[in-house]
Amino acid sequence: MKKILYIFITALALGMTASCHYLDQEPDDLITEEMVFNDIVKTNGWLANIYSYLPDPFMGWNQTYGLNTLTDDVQIPLEWGGFGWWSTSAMKGNWSATSNYFDLWGNVYKAVRASLIFQEKVKPLGAEQTAEDVAYMRLQARFLVAYFYSQMLEFYGSFPLVTEYYDINSTYEELMLERTPFEEIVEWLDEELYTLSQELPLQHKNMTEDHGRATKGMALAVRAHVHMLAASPLFNGNQMYAGVVNKDGTPLFPQTYDKEKWKRAAEAIEDLLNLGVYSLYKEYNADGTIDPFMSYMNIHFATGAANPELIFINNNGNYAETDQNMAPHGYGDGNGAYGATQNLVDAFFTRNGLPIDEDPTYVASGYSTEDVRYEGTAWNRSNSKEEKGLITEAGTPNMYCNREPRFYVSILWHREWSTQLGGRVDFLYGGANGGPTYDSPQCGYLMRKRQHPQATEIGKQNHPYRHGIIFRLGEFYLSYAEALNEYYGASAHAEALTYLNAIRERAGIPAYEGTYTQDQMRDLIRRERRIELLDEGKRYTDLRRWMISKDVFAEPIRGLNVKATTDDAFFFTQRNFMTRSFEDRNYLWPIYQTYIDNNPKLVQNYGY
Repeated sequence: MKKILYIFITALALGMTASCHYLDQEPDDLITEEMVFNDIVKTNGWLANIYSYLPDPFMGWNQTYGLNTLTDDVQIPLEWGGFGWWSTSAMKGNWSATSNYFDLWGNVYKAVRASLIFQEKVKPLGAEQTAEDVAYMRLQARFLVAYFYSQMLEFYGSFPLVTEYYDINSTYEELMLERTPFEEIVEWLDEELYTLSQELPLQHKNMTEDHGRATKGMALAVRAHVHMLAASPLFNGNQMYAGVVNKDGTPLFPQTYDKEKWKRAAEAIEDLLNLGVYSLYKEYNADGTIDPFMSYMNIHFATGAANPELIFINNNGNYAETDQNMAPHGYGDGNGAYGATQNLVDAFFTRNGLPIDEDPTYVASGYSTEDVRYEGTAWNRSNSKEEKGLITEAGTPNMYCNREPRFYVSILWHREWSTQLGGRVDFLYGGANGGPTYDSPQCGYLMRKRQHPQATEIGKQNHPYRHGIIFRLGEFYLSYAEALNEYYGASAHAEALTYLNAIRERAGIPAYEGTYTQDQMRDLIRRERRIELLDEGKRYTDLRRWMISKDVFAEPIRGLNVKATTDDAFFFTQRNFMTRSFEDRNYLWPIYQTYIDNNPKLVQNYGY
């Protein structure tokens, strides 16, 4: 009997509850092996389907995974929970092994099964699909498995590591797999990704058509990320997980801190940096100086060979809906409620590159009496005249004046100029873009980083293309500085500062100088990482891997007085929006209880 290529993963045991014979049926409307792998279009469609399981760095990070909304940087209306934003429940502590949240576990095993079938069945089909083509296709499928498993490692820690295809003749007992110890998974990923990096192409021949397909750099980036996870406090000797063991007593998480893991992380990042094909994206003025505003903004808009910072992207992100969520309501189909917190606003540096509580020039009260201009930028998004270099006009609250360039690229505040509106936003209660509707900034700010400046007709679906970044070079500059500091301490601070200051130079703020303790350097790196990688799906994992989420969320999410009807009351009367719930168990995601119930060998994560 012919086998039917129908992607039905063992999602309830890994996990299958239906009979394995389900895969052995032959309805006329299903596609057979022979039909797929003897057809070039269908074969490529199968591979494209595996790529479709990649996360969407726009709505995926925001809504599906909750990686941005579950941080202290972003606040959305709690009412959005009724529209698929499950993170609003998690904010309040309503998250258990039976919760209706994003099922990464099940999706990964679907993708892995599809990939393993593909690797086994894909074959040359003449001049249009040669043996060389097939070899690269298999490498791509292997890479995708490794990436998907790196996600499992990031959110669940330990999981059953499946590396071979279980066919329709597999027994129920064979499909009941126990979780593989964390360190065994790390070693497998390390070897697999390094091997792939030796065989994958360094660069694509056609950056337009192939950008986003697996490369050496993508493999090494995922490998470096895996080693950063393994070295971090969450997984490096975390005794909270001492009781998470398989049914036979095998520990699933390492219980002894190993400093050498930071060295391995640094070396893995060096392998990536030494490829020599990536560099920070920069735009320059006529005099050769860096334009920090346009450089930071256009990291997310410059494409292909024009953007050497991109390492791993997804070309199929839902940026249109992201635009809508950031655009003020009252304009087109703008939802106007994907907002920033006061916690984040206060975290941005001043123009002098200092935290606001360390810069004597920072003023939190009152309004400016003159325009503020920055030399050396084409930024022109501050008024209707589109004056280059005008950053804030007279009458702007002082707390928004003389801040670093990344602040202006990222945040839209009350009375600021809006490209979408062609005017100034009004977030007052009863104002054109404010409450009482919940589709308004919950903390008084909208996020605008990654919103395309030319998305000016949102109601007409005018959303210019942009890539979704999974990994870019700037992240690994900061990761490298972190790994050096954690392993070598002060002896490597000169080198660590080289990479940290490269980020600050591009951001248009002064470099760090002088000497620091290891703790001080750690704080500098973490502060920079928060701002540089803002809203890119990184902070949620950073807070968890550093194991500081409980401390961070002990502080309430703060905002402006969005119930105010006057500017003074709005700007200068802050309020607490909510205190997020975060317990020890939330450092890892729970495995769905259904999977636990259907596989007697699976054990649950801590606290669930």
